[in-house]
Amino acid sequence: MLETLHQIDQELFLFLNQFHNQGLDVFMGIITDKKPWIPFYVLIIWFLFWKYNRNAISIIVAIAITITLCDQFASSFCKPFFGRLRPCYNEEIKHLIHLVGKCGGDFGFISSHAANTFGLATFLFLLLKKEYPSVRWMFAWAALVSYSRVYVGVHYPGDVIVGALSGVVWAIIVFYFYKLWIKKRQKSSLQPTN
Repeated sequence: MLETLHQIDQELFLFLNQFHNQGLDVFMGIITDKKPWIPFYVLIIWFLFWKYNRNAISIIVAIAITITLCDQFASSFCKPFFGRLRPCYNEEIKHLIHLVGKCGGDFGFISSHAANTFGLATFLFLLLKKEYPSVRWMFAWAALVSYSRVYVGVHYPGDVIVGALSGVVWAIIVFYFYKLWIKKRQKSSLQPTN
């Protein structure tokens, strides 16, 4: 069963990875890099302070916890536990791969990029969906970043799909506890002081 899934994943990877050109190489190289997104993250932080004032600090802490859990689950647990080589290290297929940039660490299951971006997108969606329905476009951004990992040749589609799902789950868990904490704080502030 697992061997069949791996074979399907490998074939899907090779199919998707073959669609490339010089312009897309540059574009996907930028999309997959973390540094170009720093202004975007600064903009999110600015927006949260603009909307929530001092309360933005607790939201940013919750987001930082979400991303830390996503990243550590992917990098420190899943990758060494499953030990699945990235496609660019797979001796069977690496000669068929269009690799953009470096291959990265040995193991690729699951994708930290996918986990982190979907974790952030999910948390912001849960926080802002009622007032700002367009926040759902964060999922398109997360999907683009995740797909870029397949395009540049460092992850199988299964790596990014499971990574994305793990990011969604961690964000839901952290958001649940964040809401509990907010309710508890509001309740304690309403209690009369002696």
